[in-house]
Amino acid sequence: MDLTPGRMLDARLESVLTLIRAPLHADIGSDHAGLPLELVRRGHIERGVIVELNPGPLENARLAVARAGLGGRLDVRSGDGLDPLAPGEVPSVSLTGMGALTMRGILERGAARQVRPDALVVQPNDNPAPLREWALGAGYHLRAERLASGYWTYPVLRFERADGPDPAYDGLPPEAARRYGPLLLREASALLRRQVWADVTRLTPLAAPGRPAALELATARSALAWLEGRTPPDPAAGG
Repeated sequence: MDLTPGRMLDARLESVLTLIRAPLHADIGSDHAGLPLELVRRGHIERGVIVELNPGPLENARLAVARAGLGGRLDVRSGDGLDPLAPGEVPSVSLTGMGALTMRGILERGAARQVRPDALVVQPNDNPAPLREWALGAGYHLRAERLASGYWTYPVLRFERADGPDPAYDGLPPEAARRYGPLLLREASALLRRQVWADVTRLTPLAAPGRPAALELATARSALAWLEGRTPPDPAAGG
């Protein structure tokens, strides 16, 4: 059994890894199984399930798990999204490297089969608003958010099942919070500020009245106005 560190994860998957701790965790669309292998090696999970739909990535995952000698702790399953998971079987699930609408579809189909994990960690490759909107209506609260640098700026979100309205959104402009993240807006990091500024710059010449870009630009400007109304934290002050 190989519990020594494996290949380095990129910043995107490192951010995902930091938000996962569970006795049993399923990674959907894992490809080479890099994330679940590191979750086991670093003690973030005891056991894992790897789900792959396509034959090539499925074989990649099986070979990687076998080479690591972790076949007793990582179960590789063939299937679409959450279909290989039984209701109540796995308390924690991650989905990474897909579009937000694709992820939302996977989660909606799983919920229709009563597969509703206690915790979800998602990393979409595009606008995460559809996932935040889904969570608001599906009984999940946003517990943590990260931004990771890479080819794009990648959002990483952790949702947990909870009752009632999500307090994370209290006091924030709703559209901006769903697009850029309520916790990220409150953190007001330099990376988020650059992302919002870039969106305003990109969308301004495209935003003729009535075009979709006009709504996106209004959302970006709302986020920028909120950020500029805050005083940036003083690193010397601590906390």
